[in-house]
Amino acid sequence: MASAADDLVEQAHQGRREHRYDDARQLLIEAVALCRESGVPLDLAKAVTALGQIERDLHHGDAALQHYEEALVIYQAKGDGLRVAHTIRHVGDIHLEAGRLDLAEPCYHAALEIYRQDKLTPPLDLANTIRGLAILKFDTGENEQAKLLWKEAGQLYASVNVEAGVAESKRRLALLEQRRDHND
Repeated sequence: MASAADDLVEQAHQGRREHRYDDARQLLIEAVALCRESGVPLDLAKAVTALGQIERDLHHGDAALQHYEEALVIYQAKGDGLRVAHTIRHVGDIHLEAGRLDLAEPCYHAALEIYRQDKLTPPLDLANTIRGLAILKFDTGENEQAKLLWKEAGQLYASVNVEAGVAESKRRLALLEQRRDHND
């Protein structure tokens, strides 16, 4: 990434860590403009992905979706499977948050297909993708499928010591048990 754009992205990451989302957003808008001028697609993809995350932080789902979809096209053109999977998972998350389950589900399945075929897949990325699909399955009443997914996600979170993920998995499994007991 060009030095100036790279600096802006790093400043934006710092702003995000400090919860200065509006400042981070402005820095990323500038970084995206510089990347568009430089014509380096992967730098642009990284900058628009970061801008998409800030838009999500600000609860601007449609804007976030537009940025992630732009990055997705670039990563697909470059054949970067893990970045495609990571980005399409975020697209799925945005659709899930907006209640567009019919659009979210194919995103999760596409990301999982890539992740499960690539031995370099980070366990946390796989766990986060499974988590999204598990939430979707719970929301659609597919309890057995949700249960299997939460168990797998919990094991993956445990393998990388993400206690919040382990705790959420246990909590969600308990909810599924309550739902099953209530329906019996």
